[in-house]
Amino acid sequence: MEDLWCVAVAIFQLWVFVVVFFIMFPAMFGLSLGVTGVYIQILVKIFEWATVRIQRGRQEQSSLPVPLHTGIIERASGSMQEQMGQLCRPQPTAAGEFCLSDAMYFCKKGLESIVDDQVTQRFSSEELASWNLLTRTNQNFYYISLRLTIIWGLGVFVRYCILFPFRIALAIIGLSWLVIGTTVVGFLPEGSVKNWLSELVHLTCYRICARGLSATIHYHNKENRPKKGGICVANHTTPIDVVILANDGCYAMVGQIHGGLMGVLQRSMVRSCPHVWFERSEMKDRHTVTSRLRDHIAAKTKLPILIFPEGTCVNNTSVMMFKKGSFEIEGTIYPVAIKYDPRLGDAFWNSSKYNMVSYLLRMMTSWAIVVNVWYLPPMTIQDGEDAAQFANRVKSAIAHQGGLLDLAWDGELKRGKVKDSLKEEQQKIYSKIIVGQNGIAPPETRSQRKDDQ
Repeated sequence: MEDLWCVAVAIFQLWVFVVVFFIMFPAMFGLSLGVTGVYIQILVKIFEWATVRIQRGRQEQSSLPVPLHTGIIERASGSMQEQMGQLCRPQPTAAGEFCLSDAMYFCKKGLESIVDDQVTQRFSSEELASWNLLTRTNQNFYYISLRLTIIWGLGVFVRYCILFPFRIALAIIGLSWLVIGTTVVGFLPEGSVKNWLSELVHLTCYRICARGLSATIHYHNKENRPKKGGICVANHTTPIDVVILANDGCYAMVGQIHGGLMGVLQRSMVRSCPHVWFERSEMKDRHTVTSRLRDHIAAKTKLPILIFPEGTCVNNTSVMMFKKGSFEIEGTIYPVAIKYDPRLGDAFWNSSKYNMVSYLLRMMTSWAIVVNVWYLPPMTIQDGEDAAQFANRVKSAIAHQGGLLDLAWDGELKRGKVKDSLKEEQQKIYSKIIVGQNGIAPPETRSQRKDDQ
């Protein structure tokens, strides 16, 4: 019995040695030993082999179901005017007259939304084109050979029995150091030394937490990194977006005050760094929020504010409407595009399905987190441009850089009904088509002009 105890103690000491000297210390200094890169390359090769093996098995067994496509319907592209010109108004009508066939366009759009609306599908995990050995219920992969089943079982053992204990230990160390370090730094007098130590503590702790997720982060165009006195805006996929961005620089966070463990973290962080936390009642007052944010960026020595204007997590395929509040502040906007590789793990947080604890456990039992981060050139509001237009311009730039769909829908639609303002906007566009205002002439009017010429 004593021999078994000695063996267990030796294994534990070896495990602690590996965690501290081969994972934690390199992470603290932003170094990598290259093990994660080799590990990911091996995984990608295994995924490619598994996909080819499954496809070959499907060809050998004709009774297997046909793979489902990720898209249900094919939507027409173009504006309302262009699509209505293709579907409606077969007979020439004068401007200012209503045509009953115009209803066909709205019927078509309504049926498309019922079958496969653009909002709901952004809040469910995207379907993969290949099997990543994380689940055996992928709708496109029914055939699994004996060898694949063995590999899947080995994968479960590696993820839960080897990787998961390492990741839990690193997460506990990182969060503990964050609370202790920021609390200690908070007792120092204000000055450059306190600011330097605060940034050092934040960077170190976030890097340890990122290593606890086996995160491989590729930063592009670092010359465009957000600078002090500015506002960093990014698309939002998961709560760990903060950890991903904070591995390359420190930010001042903006958010609502919470209780529990999150509240402990917030209270300790704000002692050493001027994060902007709001009470629930203050979050509903736009003027209060805008005033405090404006005061923050007015001090050019303070860290850039990190804001996710979507206000909710989207499933790594699209960028949804940006709230205009952060664009009403007269300041420099630093856009950042974040795109996760879905093959190694699903980073999207479906808050309606998983609470924070279960989500983090899913992340820690996935293969790894691989993400690309693009820093875009700074942007400022242009003459004659309002906050909403500025927000849309920034959103389009982020979507283009990250290869994401640029959607105009508000992400809050997953929790509530469509706002009247969105309905009124469509009504205004249609009314302009009818009467030909602002240079928008109905399709038949344009055809009449060509005939006259």
